[in-house]
Amino acid sequence: MDIEDLMRRMSSSDDPTANSPLKSLKVDLDFYSDSIKEVATEMIAEGYTLYPIFIAHQHEVSIGELLLNKDELNTQWTINVSSLEEFVDRGLIKEDRKDYFVKHFKDTNGYMCLFVVVPEGGNFVFYPYS
Repeated sequence: MDIEDLMRRMSSSDDPTANSPLKSLKVDLDFYSDSIKEVATEMIAEGYTLYPIFIAHQHEVSIGELLLNKDELNTQWTINVSSLEEFVDRGLIKEDRKDYFVKHFKDTNGYMCLFVVVPEGGNFVFYPYS
């Protein structure tokens, strides 16, 4: 899924006047892009994971480590950093779905893997580096 698909899905809710917070996510991701790519590259180079996952959220989450704080950077979204391994360990990705996830994981040189958390739930999105 890409961010445009997620935005369409979220905007097709019962309230057509609702303004999706995902529009601000695109702005923040473009701003954060270089930092996220650098961290992803380091995680892979240091052998921490081949599958870095960045959690985009506007509220408190209990997965990953804080990377980019919206309050400190005067943005709308906070980014935590995690990995496929942590998602499997915590049961967010079931062990029997791990191979499917790996098969569909996009090239880390071109895309960041995001787990976007919104009030309606969470979803994986691949967003191109700017």
